Amino acid sequence: MSDLTIGYAAMLEQFHPSEAVALSALAEQHGFSGVMAADHYQPWVPQQGQASFVWNVLTAVGERTKGDFGPGVTAPTFRWHPAMVAQASATMAAMYPGRHWLGLGSGEALNEHIVGQYWPETPERINRMFEAIDIINKLFTASLAGKDVKHRGEFYKLESTRLWTMPEVAPEILVATAGPVTAKRAGRHTDGLITVGAPLEKIAGLFAKFDEGAREAGKDPSTMPKVLQLHMSWAPTDEEALTNAMVEWPNGGMKFPKADIRSPFEFEQMAKLVRPEDFEGRMVISSDPDAHREYIQRFIDLGFDRVYLHNVGRNQAEWIEVFGRDVLPKLHR
Repeated sequence: MSDLTIGYAAMLEQFHPSEAVALSALAEQHGFSGVMAADHYQPWVPQQGQASFVWNVLTAVGERTKGDFGPGVTAPTFRWHPAMVAQASATMAAMYPGRHWLGLGSGEALNEHIVGQYWPETPERINRMFEAIDIINKLFTASLAGKDVKHRGEFYKLESTRLWTMPEVAPEILVATAGPVTAKRAGRHTDGLITVGAPLEKIAGLFAKFDEGAREAGKDPSTMPKVLQLHMSWAPTDEEALTNAMVEWPNGGMKFPKADIRSPFEFEQMAKLVRPEDFEGRMVISSDPDAHREYIQRFIDLGFDRVYLHNVGRNQAEWIEVFGRDVLPKLHR
């Protein structure tokens, strides 16, 4: 069983890349273990205001910190051919041995529609992702063995090639999932699972399917990382915490699938319908660090061994200091 680590979620939708890197370094100084950086071409809502290129930012994070880091998550399916994602990840892992992991997902129209392709239904997006993962795994395996590889599938082609820059050990591949079928396939084909905060019984079901898929592939699920990204709103007063959630992260209160919405300005209109009660059960909004600690601990007790925390307000430095002092030391397996 892995040791528990609590990392910092660098939300590149909200912060200029230089600020995101500085905050990542500050978080490490206050006890956070590593960094999950968002891969967005656009912010959720215009108010968030940023969307920098995640691989550039991760390189700077690698230089400024000593912990783990990776994209949370990138889609190797529309903006990128999977071979390019494999090259980016392998290069990162070669530069920062043992620190980089590759977080993958099936994508959202907000980021992926920009290349003008047809935006398919969910099943096709998931099938595309797993074919992309197959290509990335083939490239990692063949390149470590000094061999070329090729691929011809339903969605992608890869002519004979290899990755000429490789780390000694390929980056672990973690897949974002929120559904049982995807979780089972992730257990079968990848190294670990990423999900976001959700009702505990739903996540327990994901774990069960992930473990089932892993065992079918001859793997030991107890050795495979289960990674959580958790959104929250902390501020010195409850009123400030609620304002931060409503203004900076209204998407956290939207109780519907968001993967088909293309524009931050469309989300901005939908945000006008979000009410404070819409965050209940989805995100803790409180000035009490203990309320947040208790909520985080529930997920750890369920079986997560890596958690990346995102405070939705602009009060990042203040939050990092308070949580580094009052929350992180009290969390335990």
